[in-house]
Amino acid sequence: MRRRRVLPVLAPLLALAACTPRQDPETSAPSLVTRVPVADRQAAPDLAGTALDGDRIRLSAYRGKVVVLNVWASWCGPCRAEAPELSRAQRHLAAEGVQVLGVDTDADRSQGRAFASDHQLAYPSLHDPGSRQLVRRMPRQYLARALPYTLFIDRDGRIAAQGLSTLTEADVRTFTRPLLHEKGGTGARRGKG
Repeated sequence: MRRRRVLPVLAPLLALAACTPRQDPETSAPSLVTRVPVADRQAAPDLAGTALDGDRIRLSAYRGKVVVLNVWASWCGPCRAEAPELSRAQRHLAAEGVQVLGVDTDADRSQGRAFASDHQLAYPSLHDPGSRQLVRRMPRQYLARALPYTLFIDRDGRIAAQGLSTLTEADVRTFTRPLLHEKGGTGARRGKG
């Protein structure tokens, strides 16, 4: 009888423990960020369109910077938790050459605008309703089935890491730091840019 009472309580705790990201011992960052070796990096597609504020926006305009490309939607709870962290990262790391760029996947632009206003986003967001542009142009291995997800793009415009969990400002610092110290232009010299 006692075992029957313990198992219903223990099972959800074990499941929760299994879902909790383990820490990378070298960086103390979530292990749900996968780094891509320099030799294996692919060019990020040149996403382009209209930002939530109505301005034209293009990913390639940030070439030479390390781009933190964050895909979100207004209805996503983890996206709401992550937004202030990414805004802090943008404010604190912009001078070092980091640019946070959001991709709003809401069908209705007004929902994305309200989200950006409510969370005082310090970075622009491309409006991509239903992820149509992402699905059409992004290499399949970098498309995630859950939100938020983040791609770290090196100075040469290549995908250097993929994050499949909610990130903090500290996580952004951890994953952009080595990219900031890489020499730019290496991909272009090898013809992979």
